[in-house]
Amino acid sequence: MHIDLHKIPQASPDDISGLDALIQAGTLNPSHIIAVLGKTEGNGCVNDFTRGFATQTLKNYLGQVLGPGAAKEIVYIMSGGTEGVLSPHLNVFTRQPSAPDAMPHWGLVMGVSRTRPFAPDEIGALAMVKTVAEAVHVALAEAGLQPEQASFVQIKCPLVQATQAEGLKRSSYQSMADSRGAAALGVALALGELGPDPMTPDMIGRNFEIYSKTASASAGVELQNCEIFVLGNAAHATGNLVIGQAVMHHALDLDAIHQAVANTGQPATQIVNIFAKAEADPRGTILGCRHTMLDDSDISHTRMSRAVVGAV
Repeated sequence: MHIDLHKIPQASPDDISGLDALIQAGTLNPSHIIAVLGKTEGNGCVNDFTRGFATQTLKNYLGQVLGPGAAKEIVYIMSGGTEGVLSPHLNVFTRQPSAPDAMPHWGLVMGVSRTRPFAPDEIGALAMVKTVAEAVHVALAEAGLQPEQASFVQIKCPLVQATQAEGLKRSSYQSMADSRGAAALGVALALGELGPDPMTPDMIGRNFEIYSKTASASAGVELQNCEIFVLGNAAHATGNLVIGQAVMHHALDLDAIHQAVANTGQPATQIVNIFAKAEADPRGTILGCRHTMLDDSDISHTRMSRAVVGAV
């Protein structure tokens, strides 16, 4: 398996000029694209329509290049919010069979999958946890990875809109957190990160003793199912990429970033991209000091935490 990653800056959510230039130059074969992970400049909240706008633009463009059927097979994951020094861009992953004379080595492999659509009452519930776990197993098998070899699992999951929330007693914004929590626990279940104790509905997004060290979950209004990709290192890779992973224990944990880089075995000058997921510490403190991100009524704490972690 040969995986490549093309990082392409964007001037706007509908800017595909960089992608088109790579395709026209023959640098990127569009038939090899299996996933696009993008960072858009919206607010990252319920009403962030830049994600859907970017996704629609990509689908329309690749539908013309590849045909609508082939374009729909690609996993599109748009994450909103480029606060602070973050910059809007696309990460285009390509996968192709190894050349006959290629020498396999320890390196990056990748698998993708998607779940069925979820009903509003399933989003953030145990049904979602179990369904995501099954889909993660599919992506692992496609990549040729064992669960313990997975370094990073990215999921785009749905949320419950106000018109769908009747009788569910939660806001659309709360449903984003519930959806991310259920998706992350689905990853934890698939990868064996959870213990043998049974999970109950009230644990999702509320019991911080159970979590995944590998999952990155992003919720949005632009889809009703989950789209997933799994990254890990394995001996059947023939590309030039490798992945390293570490857990940030707080939003200023620079040591964890150095550790993730060191885990690749490559110099920092060779970094293509760093994918990080964070939010404000729910305890209201960081390194023993009080923070006010959770109390700000004007700006979502997720926006503040993205700016902090992006700067780190």
